[in-house]
Amino acid sequence: MQVLKGIPVSPGVIQAPAVVLDSEEMVIPQRQIPPGEVESELQRLSDAIEKSSAELNDLSRKVSETIGEQLGEIFKVHHAMLNSAQLQGEFAQAIREQLLCPEYAVSTVLHGYARRFRDMKDPYLAERVQDVYDIERRLLRHLIGAKREHLKALDRPHILVAHDLTPSQTAALDRSRILAFATDVGGRTSHTAIVARAMNIPAVVGLQSVSTDTNGGEEVIIDGNRGLVIIAPDAETVQRYQTYMQQAQQLESDLTSLRDLPAVTKDGHEVTLHGNIEFPQEVATCLKRGATGIGLYRTEFLYLDREADPTEEDHYEAYAEAIKLLQGRPITIRTCDLGADKFTHVSGDESERNPFLGLRSIRYSLQHVDLFKTQLRAILRASALGPVRILFPLITNLRELRHAKMLLNDVREDFEEEGIPFDRDMKVGIMVEVPSVAILPRQFARECDFFSIGTNDLVQYTLAVDRLNERVAGMFTPAHPAIVTLIHNVVQAAKAEGVEVSVCGEMGGDPVFTLLLVGLGVDTISTAATSIPEIKKMVRSTSMRQARRVANKVLTLESDREIATYLNEVARQIIPEAFAEE
Repeated sequence: MQVLKGIPVSPGVIQAPAVVLDSEEMVIPQRQIPPGEVESELQRLSDAIEKSSAELNDLSRKVSETIGEQLGEIFKVHHAMLNSAQLQGEFAQAIREQLLCPEYAVSTVLHGYARRFRDMKDPYLAERVQDVYDIERRLLRHLIGAKREHLKALDRPHILVAHDLTPSQTAALDRSRILAFATDVGGRTSHTAIVARAMNIPAVVGLQSVSTDTNGGEEVIIDGNRGLVIIAPDAETVQRYQTYMQQAQQLESDLTSLRDLPAVTKDGHEVTLHGNIEFPQEVATCLKRGATGIGLYRTEFLYLDREADPTEEDHYEAYAEAIKLLQGRPITIRTCDLGADKFTHVSGDESERNPFLGLRSIRYSLQHVDLFKTQLRAILRASALGPVRILFPLITNLRELRHAKMLLNDVREDFEEEGIPFDRDMKVGIMVEVPSVAILPRQFARECDFFSIGTNDLVQYTLAVDRLNERVAGMFTPAHPAIVTLIHNVVQAAKAEGVEVSVCGEMGGDPVFTLLLVGLGVDTISTAATSIPEIKKMVRSTSMRQARRVANKVLTLESDREIATYLNEVARQIIPEAFAEE
């Protein structure tokens, strides 16, 4: 049994066999062969070894001639390892005695060597792990080749293990075949994590070596609540997790009973709870969980995995479907937040050294006016169907806000001339997610109708921490005193100007921060559907007076550790069953 600790990004506990997706998107099949096919499969392995050996010889020669003899020696070592009698004997033994297909035999044997190398205290020997993986990939390319298996070919549910997944790969996962996933890299607020939560698929990321530590077919437990992945769990662990899952199901049942009750504190203060969605069909899930509307419709997923940008009709149909499902409840549609880790077929070719500080979000829209106006037209048309608000992302200065509003007004004038119906009173808001806005919120409050605080980017830009970099994941925290102070200042300025404030980032979906946000004066919390019941429970279990005391206390604390410890203690007192000690 091996236990890996990572970053929990989507809650839930699942136990199932693993399917490993390697860096070249090859699925390593766990398949036994009939006894009569042993010799032919051994020959197939022999052919793959011969081809790999020839490649390594050729590679060693070319590298020695062009780069240097010393580097060419690396591939001579690979050649020697591949052709060792011991290694080939272990491959053959796995095929003859266990009737494993060559692909799975190669993966199982070499992963065993990799683990032994990694456990060695000698740093030089420990670094040989990458040599082992290089040999594995080379052999698998020849063994699998054109016969690559894909996730769609899985005949039963699995847990997906991979080095990384893009947001579009995650969105395309078939939930009937993939129950959960674990990756080597990633962060809590990556868009892959956001999509996982939206799809209600348990996930743990930032595990560093899970894709190489796991063999296809091994039984795995994904604990998306605690951020654990357990490979080949023993009987005691399996039993413990079965009990844990039963307790979690009971808590889920208890929270479900709150669905139709308002999010009102004990002393009568109501907090609006909305859902965040990527796709129209998620509306039903949000309502089922107790949301009273949609506070953030992320529209950039309309642009992904397409050969051409979406048309006005593509946009309109998606928005109209969501509005119809809401049946008169409000929806806030954010204009496309492209760039950074989300690219269209065009923007993906525009390489940037630091995309999070580059041409993304509203900047991208304002430089691609035709694309932007197409979306604005669709949103305005949809506003005639129900209560719609429009939200501009990553505003950093008044010039951007005014430019975006000017383009929106151009479309309004076009609609007036064309006689196209739309909501003339549709409210316009901005994401507060960069320090330049959070420091001077009153200027922006005078020129828009509402604020939506995007805590993911606000934390990233304020603390100078890459939110996708697992190596600094511990530094990415909304509990930092600077973040709390900025939110406090934004809320105070908004109240002075009569502007509503919501929080739509991951901070809003963490019940640990609920009392703090309510106490600071946040009007609306918008979060993933899975988080809504716990947030509602927190609101209904406290009073506004207590929430304000919590907020005032937090504003006096000097470190993120102090704040996190204090807020966890408060939350555990309110819902002890949801915050049990690990």
